[in-house]
Amino acid sequence: MWEHERLVVRTGKRSGVTTMVALHSTAAGPAVGGCRMKPYARITDAVEDVLRLSKAMTLKCEAAGIPHGGAKSVIVADRELTPELRRAVLLDHADLINEFGGAYLSGPDVGTGPDDMAVLRELTPHAYCLPEEQGGTGSSSGPTARGVLAALKAAARHTFGTSDLTGRKVVVSGFGSVGELIARGLEGANVVVSDVDGSRRTDEFGWVEPGEAYRTRADVLVPAAVGGVLSPEVVRDLDVRLVVGPANNQLTDDGVAALLEERGIVWVPDHVASAGGVIYTLAREDDGDDHETALKRVDRIEATVEKLLRTSRHDLPIGM
Repeated sequence: MWEHERLVVRTGKRSGVTTMVALHSTAAGPAVGGCRMKPYARITDAVEDVLRLSKAMTLKCEAAGIPHGGAKSVIVADRELTPELRRAVLLDHADLINEFGGAYLSGPDVGTGPDDMAVLRELTPHAYCLPEEQGGTGSSSGPTARGVLAALKAAARHTFGTSDLTGRKVVVSGFGSVGELIARGLEGANVVVSDVDGSRRTDEFGWVEPGEAYRTRADVLVPAAVGGVLSPEVVRDLDVRLVVGPANNQLTDDGVAALLEERGIVWVPDHVASAGGVIYTLAREDDGDDHETALKRVDRIEATVEKLLRTSRHDLPIGM
């Protein structure tokens, strides 16, 4: 089912915390993918997550024309991580990354950031997105959000006949670092946001509770939090025309894409819409591009989505 090259699970010698790396493919080059740190109910849930995420990274790199394969890593935060324990588990994770001998290149993901990458870099050279003051590109949230907005332009043009979303209702599910930037970039739209963290509620945008975000009638839905949110049951209740967002692995299974098509809902695959962060990071840190040149690469997502949807209209089910 998974066809991965390698999966390694380790218990850290310093921390006693479980970390893992799933290497999906190195056919196109060294595999890239972020390090996710979060709690899981079971280790098997973490393994399934890292396998799905790493496969999605291969698809993301392929769609973006990046000469890399896909991988992902997970740190199972099954206990409170004090600053000392967090540092210990990151150093354990760096040891695991080194076992791959450069075949896996890590970056930030849910639960980690540039400061964590700096800790990894103490023991491994295979970490991206260090803080800017340490020579890295910092957080990839901005380029990721920019890529989603570029995807939205093409998808809106395909769906509504114009890329202008002025007056249209857009629900952003997940008001974290990327979701907030997307919401602020939707100039003229009637933006409604949702987040499991109620403290993020703001008078600047409309608000719906997380349980209602996928039941709210709108023109556009932007999944910007966790993956696995588009199940057959959820899709049957959707009252939107377009779904575009950065959340990884949005579909619970591949058959959901066909159900979206049946309901006339246009869906842009998340591995296409969310590629801005990895495109920008690799352009800067591998190719030496300056900021503006790297952003122009991110903006090409609009053309990629336009081509994808134009092709799907004639030959493929929407979203495939």
